[in-house]
Amino acid sequence: MTTHRRADVSAAAMLDDLRTLVEVESPSRDLDALSASAKTVAAFVERRLGGRAALVESEAGPHVHWSGGGDPRVLVLGHHDTVFPLGTLERRPFRVEDGRATGPGVFDMLGGLVQAVHGLAALDDLSGVEILVTADEEVGSGSSRALIEERARACGAVLVFEGAAEGGGLKTGRKGCGSFQVSVTGRASHAGLEPAAGVNALIEAARQVLDIAALSRPEAGTTVTPTVASAGTQDNVVPAQATVVVDVRVESAAEKDRIEAAFAALTPHLDGAEIDVSGGVGRPPMPGTASVGLFELARRLRPGIEGKAVGGGSDGNFTAALGVPTLDGLGAVGGGAHADHEYLLVDAMEERARLVTELVREIRGGGTAQTRVR
Repeated sequence: MTTHRRADVSAAAMLDDLRTLVEVESPSRDLDALSASAKTVAAFVERRLGGRAALVESEAGPHVHWSGGGDPRVLVLGHHDTVFPLGTLERRPFRVEDGRATGPGVFDMLGGLVQAVHGLAALDDLSGVEILVTADEEVGSGSSRALIEERARACGAVLVFEGAAEGGGLKTGRKGCGSFQVSVTGRASHAGLEPAAGVNALIEAARQVLDIAALSRPEAGTTVTPTVASAGTQDNVVPAQATVVVDVRVESAAEKDRIEAAFAALTPHLDGAEIDVSGGVGRPPMPGTASVGLFELARRLRPGIEGKAVGGGSDGNFTAALGVPTLDGLGAVGGGAHADHEYLLVDAMEERARLVTELVREIRGGGTAQTRVR
């Protein structure tokens, strides 16, 4: 069992720690920045909770893992990478004004990490608690998924500290999400002298975009959205190459299978064109059944709290797909994820941290049935 000095929840102390984390920039895939960020997160966890936070090295940067000892019962899950490039902090420094904290990553999801750790610090006993803070959530969790799944299975319940849903609600379901890239190969020729001698990859890509967009089924919760396209080299050359990137969101495993099969079956419209498809639905859907027991517990502790299904994915998708009870959106109350107006509501910080304290205490005491999701 990890011994520590119990501390009362304090918004001022949380803001001090939040500033420390925000001011160490941590863009995904920047290994030097992520290494510095992981060390800062580990030091923060050790300072507030005692014990030792281990750095788990990976090709995507270090993940941070901490355990309070004893039989694992609950996994506190988060990430320290952000979507903002180095230099964002200079343009948009950490500030607290008019009841809002702003700065890169305050809502997604450094504020949630701070609230989680301070909520845990208010417990007398930290046995059975684990914390995992990954370095690659914003880019698909390729290097951390196996570790996330391992610790989720071991603990049997997962609390995810992504930002809250609109209005402060918890996230009780998430769509599965993924990305596909469709690469088109044609044949170059002179656009003025002999355009017919070429195979226009841009035209083929445009035809494919229409076919791809038609795969959406909004009535089933499926969205298929072409988002990025590129083609061509010069204005007088028939383009020989084109690419289209597509964002996909699905609510069910059946729709995941349908979409992946449809992309695999794409065929060219133009004679001589070739198509190559890569990618897939990397995060499985998080069904509402995964959160039922934990959400009922949260609502017993906070009778007015709401639960919402959302379109974005998180690492909670992976744990829910295993059948491990998972509750998401326990982090900061605010908004503007991935945007320059990202913010956290300071007045909500203490209450959300206390919810962490009470949830973990109840889970360890058997306050909710941790039944596997089928």
